[in-house]
Amino acid sequence: MKKIFGTDGIRGKIGEYPMLPDTIVKIGFHTGKVLIEQSLDDFTDKPTVIIGKDPRLSGYMIESALEAGFAAAGVNVLLTGPLPSPGIAYLVRALRLQAGLMISASHNPYCDNGIKIFDRNGLKLPDATEAIIESKLTENITITNTDKVGRARRIDDAQGRYVEFCKSRFPEDLDLRGLNIVVDAANGAGYQTLPAVIHELGAKVTVIGNNPNGFNINHQVGATYPKAIQEIVLAKQANIGIAIDGDGDRISICDHQGKIYDGDDILFILSRDPENLPDKSGVVGTLMTNAGLEQSFKDRNIPFTRVKVGDRYVLEKLLNKNWNLGGETSGHIIMLDQHFTGDGTLAALKVLSRMIREEQELSELNKGWQKMPQRLVNVEINQNYKFNEDPNFIKKVKEIENNLNGNGRLLIRPSGTEPILRILVEARDNKLLELADSLANKIKQ
Repeated sequence: MKKIFGTDGIRGKIGEYPMLPDTIVKIGFHTGKVLIEQSLDDFTDKPTVIIGKDPRLSGYMIESALEAGFAAAGVNVLLTGPLPSPGIAYLVRALRLQAGLMISASHNPYCDNGIKIFDRNGLKLPDATEAIIESKLTENITITNTDKVGRARRIDDAQGRYVEFCKSRFPEDLDLRGLNIVVDAANGAGYQTLPAVIHELGAKVTVIGNNPNGFNINHQVGATYPKAIQEIVLAKQANIGIAIDGDGDRISICDHQGKIYDGDDILFILSRDPENLPDKSGVVGTLMTNAGLEQSFKDRNIPFTRVKVGDRYVLEKLLNKNWNLGGETSGHIIMLDQHFTGDGTLAALKVLSRMIREEQELSELNKGWQKMPQRLVNVEINQNYKFNEDPNFIKKVKEIENNLNGNGRLLIRPSGTEPILRILVEARDNKLLELADSLANKIKQ
């Protein structure tokens, strides 16, 4: 059976394995059984999980299938409706539940969907647990006692609880009064919560990407399409623009001049605040983190380490090193003193608090480092294509590495969420950046 868990849970095109109703029922059932088996609790009542989703049309089908699977496993289910992924991670801990599931394909188009699973601590399941669940998907669902079937109910205040949680993380002595802020919710899971948080902290808010219809999630809006918020910020002469993605765990920011700031920029800005680096701790990035950012940390004697792409690996390293701050270029920002997962809303609030305290624009806060020029090319590939065994591909890679000759770096990695090969060339010489295109063309051939 094909591996279904990627770097960010389960994801795929609706109507194709594993995003099929019968498979999803099994995912719910066997996840429930595994969680019960691994729990040290002596349940006086049935264990309970919470399920949230983004507004994709297919979310209704997946929600119902998961609900049926968990109920068959003897697990009670709480349903939140649309809620950002970090909101589910928060409620798992706040309500003392056994697990949380988020139905979302994050930044992917509406025709895709996925399932993220959080444990009782709000952390993504470890690889070993995912492997156990996968190994059981060939087994049939068995119900031996109808008295042990689980119940399901909706909770109506999930969004309000998450909004209050986010506001509680903003410094009590500050507010956003006097700021004109544009927010872009990507027609996704945060279409109600992000505007509410910013508005209730006092800002004048202009909102886009807050009219989901089941099909328009991430479509020319959101963190992966910053042009939308850029145009509105300039038109409204706003102080700042904040864009999250479809499930609300990543962020892009636009300043008053229309400049876009990615996850590397945000990490730099936050690293300038000693509160984010307690006890002289360091910063965790990924293989995609810009070399210029790494150099800036070196210049300031801030420890820095890279991990595989995926916010789960950033989190694992932070916990291992007992550090606080980490993130990805794509906009996943983790601050362990704030939350145990990437949260676009909390990252925005942290940047806003820096602007207010320092009385500086983003451009000033981001001074002090220089990005290494990068060229990132995404190439669609057949899932059966083994690029690292293709002699023509290997030959081309060696040719590119010889051309770089130590003056840059080449990174090749398959996406963990899409059938795409990502090719990154990083170099000071713009001519060397074109090597990414030459490798992409070779793959297409």
